[in-house]
Amino acid sequence: MTRAAVFDVDGTLVDTNHLHVTTWWEALRQAGHRVPMHAVHRAVGLGSEDLVAHLLGDERDKDEDDRLSAAHKALYGQYFDRLPALKDAGPLLRRLHSDGWTVVLATSASGAELSALRRAIDADDVIAATASSDDVEEGKPAPEPVEHALELAGATAERSVFVGDTVWDMRAGRRAGVRCVGVLCGGIPRADLVEAGAEAVYADPAGLLASLADSPLA
Repeated sequence: MTRAAVFDVDGTLVDTNHLHVTTWWEALRQAGHRVPMHAVHRAVGLGSEDLVAHLLGDERDKDEDDRLSAAHKALYGQYFDRLPALKDAGPLLRRLHSDGWTVVLATSASGAELSALRRAIDADDVIAATASSDDVEEGKPAPEPVEHALELAGATAERSVFVGDTVWDMRAGRRAGVRCVGVLCGGIPRADLVEAGAEAVYADPAGLLASLADSPLA
């Protein structure tokens, strides 16, 4: 039976969370919103519409959402040619593939952004599929992105593991019924990841790779 190793991308495989913080902060600043960077950081991992709602609240001018998202995309797009993969991100995916796991990405990124992230990881030969924000109606922390990734892999929740770096990832994985693994390289504290559903937590992809034999992905 198929085993699926489902991975978030931003902050999990590619070191982009703080780029998102800076570019979202700037997009909000340009629109006249004073939002502290620590609040933006805690919202990274949500889809654009949900992130804006989380930061500005339901009483905001929702007609502005698309402009904020477009401004963020334009600012973040300046980094597409130099997004840095986290240490051993590609080797981790290749090792799991060689161990018989079907590797699938589940990310809120899409289009040119997703292509840039995949170039950074440099492991397309072992990535079986990608569930992007274009494929689902609700993003994380709803379970739909993880459930769609499992459908693409042809795997059951009982035989799958989801790796991510935010509480939104852990909540989505838990709601989808999969085992969850957290990584600290996105900047979220271990205790928060565990509270949100992480069964195990590692420093980064390199740390998970080094401890693979004792991990939920053994």
